Amino acid sequence: LNIHITAREFGLIVSLSLLLLGISMSLVESKDGIQCFTFEHNRDYQQVQFKFLDAVESMDPNNFVVLLQLNPYHIDSLLQLSDVCRIQEDQETARDLIERALYSFECAFHPVFSLTSGTCRLDYCRPENRAFYLVLFKHMIFLEKRGCPRTALEYCKLILSLDPDNDPLCMLLIFDFLCLRCREYTTLIRLYEEWEVHRNLSQLPNFSFSVALSYYHLSQQEDISPVENQQLKQKSNVLLQNALIMFPGALMPLLDLCTVQPDAVVSSHAFFGPSSQIGQPPALLELVSLYVGRCHSLWKEAGLMLWLEENVRKGLKRVDSQDPYLEDCQNKRKQRYQSAPRNIHRHVLMSEIKEATATLPLEVTTQPGMGFDPLPPLDSIVSYIRPERYDLNALKFSALYDTGLLMKGTQYGNRRAQSSAGWLNED
Repeated sequence: LNIHITAREFGLIVSLSLLLLGISMSLVESKDGIQCFTFEHNRDYQQVQFKFLDAVESMDPNNFVVLLQLNPYHIDSLLQLSDVCRIQEDQETARDLIERALYSFECAFHPVFSLTSGTCRLDYCRPENRAFYLVLFKHMIFLEKRGCPRTALEYCKLILSLDPDNDPLCMLLIFDFLCLRCREYTTLIRLYEEWEVHRNLSQLPNFSFSVALSYYHLSQQEDISPVENQQLKQKSNVLLQNALIMFPGALMPLLDLCTVQPDAVVSSHAFFGPSSQIGQPPALLELVSLYVGRCHSLWKEAGLMLWLEENVRKGLKRVDSQDPYLEDCQNKRKQRYQSAPRNIHRHVLMSEIKEATATLPLEVTTQPGMGFDPLPPLDSIVSYIRPERYDLNALKFSALYDTGLLMKGTQYGNRRAQSSAGWLNED
């Protein structure tokens, strides 16, 4: 984001946002060092939003093209068309549209809104704010896929800082992955240690396995003493065994995606057998599938499978000896994972990891999929309401026929197609 601007340039940007973009930001509340902001839509922008909803109902992607030709910085149209381009494998255009949406928001920032202070909040219950979360999330995913995991991690931190208590996009489910991708092991361990007491991060499969993996990688560094090496290795062993005992259903799918055949002792043992996966509560299956689908590539590094095999065997010995930790884990699995909160479902939908989306409950998968607002909160704060029934002819954008824009938009769309072919807080 371009934050190095002069006062005159800032004034021009504010004018552009108010006159052309139709989006502004206001300070709602400032208390105890925390500042709560919200984006706002002016009346002209609201009218464009109504046309956008008509375009969604028309189910014709060309209508988004037409809408953007007249309103090139309309956020939800940019989000929706970006998804269309991505599905058509036009990744470059999909990224460009998200970056344009990001710029639109940047132009509307309040003078005291800061991306780096960690004290600015945006309420996800307000529809005007939700688009900012989604744009940041999609930009973060594009960055990671382009080989920029360090930058992606910073965006992850930013999204988490906007509402760390509610975490509406459940950024904690990807934070560990990005830390491991860019080798920020101490960052992950520090968050885990500071948040474990009040957020029970060890009850998330991704944190349970990834923190163990972080300690292992730290033990492999060459600039540490033999004593420290032994301590880190021992810590990583215990944490990995605990993760395997707490989440036994993760092992076989992980080995399968890593194309590793388990030995007979492991595959024939009831603890890691089919019952460990079939008997998982729905929410736990969703979390485990998400972790395995996203992070299996991290386990393909040299030496990791030998370390995993060693601790699987040690874990089985603890199981066979009826380690008290085993019963504790069984009780937690039965009590805590019956149904996942809405933000976890939302994260799985946006991540598009097939192993996880296949586990989503019917009440989620049967809902109309809206890329510009997946699984909106049930307690949304609505600041303006769409008219009861917009004229059906508006779907055809009849006014645009006179300008010839619809034909150009359709041709543009065709060319594109052708070129592309608190439940965890329990004690």
